[in-house]
Amino acid sequence: MPNEARAVAHESFTAVYRVLHRLAGKQLRGAKGTLDTTGLVHEAWMKLSADAHPFESRAHFLAVAATAMRQILVDAARRRRAKKRDGGARVPASALSDVGVPARAEDLLAIDAALTRLAALDERLARVVEWRFFAGLDEAEIADALAVDVRTVRRDWRKARAFLLAELEIADG
Repeated sequence: MPNEARAVAHESFTAVYRVLHRLAGKQLRGAKGTLDTTGLVHEAWMKLSADAHPFESRAHFLAVAATAMRQILVDAARRRRAKKRDGGARVPASALSDVGVPARAEDLLAIDAALTRLAALDERLARVVEWRFFAGLDEAEIADALAVDVRTVRRDWRKARAFLLAELEIADG
């Protein structure tokens, strides 16, 4: 590979790595478990690298990265739960904040299951939650990825959040 092409490839990887690291940092804020930010970035990069399809835009890349990170985090939570049952089926309301993974494996798995049920009813609503909650995308980035306007994303977020709050047994405080 010529030096110029190698430099462009390195610059692209560096930019993507920074974006993934930012997303992973948002996800793992306050979370406990075996994955740290760098570990999540590396696993997500391996997943994204295995899928050799081009990304249509930055928002499309972030959306795919969010899905990969969700899968990685849910798998890690399942492994953690299998090792230690931490009991309790009630999900605290704080687990449904805009961004970030809940600290308890049980909460993450309950949210993932509810999100899967939402996807069966309305795929777009599920994508809005996944991209906002698991990747920290803002409304404009989500609107771009879905090719809708920002008002639609806001409405979808309200509908999806209402569905999740109704679907999950939310603990007060």
